[in-house]
Amino acid sequence: MAADRPNVVLIMVDDFGYECVTANGGESYQTPNVDRLAASGVRFENCHVQPLCTPTRAQLMTGRYNVRNYINFGTLLRSETTFGNLMQGAGYATGICGKWQLGHEEDSPQHFGFQESCLWQQTRRPPRYTNPGLEYNGVPRDFTKGEYGPTLVNDFALDFITRHKAESFFLYYPMILTHDPFQPTPDSPDFDPTISSEAKQRSVKHFADMTAYMDKMVGQVVRKLDELGIRDNTLLIFLGDNGTHSSVTSRFNGEDYKGGKGSTNSHGTHVPLVVSWPAVIKQGRVESDLVSSTDFLPTICAAAGVEVPANVDGVSFLPQLRGEKGTRRDWLYTWYS
Repeated sequence: MAADRPNVVLIMVDDFGYECVTANGGESYQTPNVDRLAASGVRFENCHVQPLCTPTRAQLMTGRYNVRNYINFGTLLRSETTFGNLMQGAGYATGICGKWQLGHEEDSPQHFGFQESCLWQQTRRPPRYTNPGLEYNGVPRDFTKGEYGPTLVNDFALDFITRHKAESFFLYYPMILTHDPFQPTPDSPDFDPTISSEAKQRSVKHFADMTAYMDKMVGQVVRKLDELGIRDNTLLIFLGDNGTHSSVTSRFNGEDYKGGKGSTNSHGTHVPLVVSWPAVIKQGRVESDLVSSTDFLPTICAAAGVEVPANVDGVSFLPQLRGEKGTRRDWLYTWYS
């Protein structure tokens, strides 16, 4: 295995639009850890994905447009090849943690190339936040002592990184946050460790708390990479999976901005994209090139020296990360049913 191959950590936040990040012009929330990544990395102004969860995840993981492989919500065809399969085949240690929603089989994550998994909504759909139900490598585990799902998932991420620090690893981290129901986090003054229902304490006011907690989790991942001395050669990618929930109105560049999840306009598809890779990205930059959710697989593979299948629709933006011109997109294709 080549010693200089980067580790890859791909963090995708659930229902989190472009307007929510302070570095992008957001004014409603605190995102200091993401902002620091943007200040020293590449902040993309024009990343567009699909307006709903499963369509984006299918495109992201396969590098292929939904018209080729999207059958229904909550399914990823087992005939598909994902970036997990490709990275595992190239000798990377592979892990996934967070939200699955791509098939109910116990072995789904492993089938798609992830050796280790800690997931919500794999074979079942229990609560995801306070006192959640998760599945570790397909084995259900329920928590009843006030545990918080996103913290447990982040603990798995930190442990995975620590255990594989001496080898090349790929961690795909599709976060549970900041999807509704909007409930208190452990940092909220009204957090109740006894609830076990997603029907309680629901209020859009908690979206700000959930955003802050998401940012805190990102900060913990970055600090772990620093502590282990592997931050420089880790390609860290942060993005959203679709626009913010329509019940959330934020302040963005001095104006009200209504979330557009599910809408086929920019409020539904425009998401934050920040990339940090200190060994390659030496100073902060802002990139205006268009990026599609199909482009992540070829970009990650190019960075890792992994051959990309011929049937992939995406275009690598690795040259842009290096400060080069690259292959600019003039358009992207949105199709989902």
